[in-house]
Amino acid sequence: MLKKISSIPFAGTPEQEAELKQVIAKHIDDPGAVMPVLQEAQDIYGYLPIEVQTMIAEGLNVPLEEVYGVSTFYSQFALSPKGKYNISVCMGTACYVKGSGEVLDKLSEELGIGAEECTLDGQFSLTACRCIGACGLAPVITINDDVYGRLTADMIPGILAKYKD
Repeated sequence: MLKKISSIPFAGTPEQEAELKQVIAKHIDDPGAVMPVLQEAQDIYGYLPIEVQTMIAEGLNVPLEEVYGVSTFYSQFALSPKGKYNISVCMGTACYVKGSGEVLDKLSEELGIGAEECTLDGQFSLTACRCIGACGLAPVITINDDVYGRLTADMIPGILAKYKD
């Protein structure tokens, strides 16, 4: 599944940049430094926008393509910011067969965003993920640590209402 690059403008702070530079300096001589630097950068920023990837590439003196390749290959890395409420829709076989595509479509319609995007107010992000291991409850979504199963698309507005401020 392709990762989307965020449409939300990057808003890093000077403090975050200083912290990232310290992380890069700590790993500058380590072989294979890209992976641990990306992990720590995501802890600092919450995601890995192209601006952060560029700082890492320049700081480690490696091609941006290498940094981008690692950040898009591993599912642990996000190129888009996560909302206060991160919604994951299971697209595994059992969930998909039982209607998770319609659930994802309804979430997208209600939130005004697509998969791998975040609402402009930062309240919700939406992710289409692989199997989350709750096949008996298919189709399933998680909202942060809350699990909702045996869903239909018409249940989505009521579920979202619980999280709207």
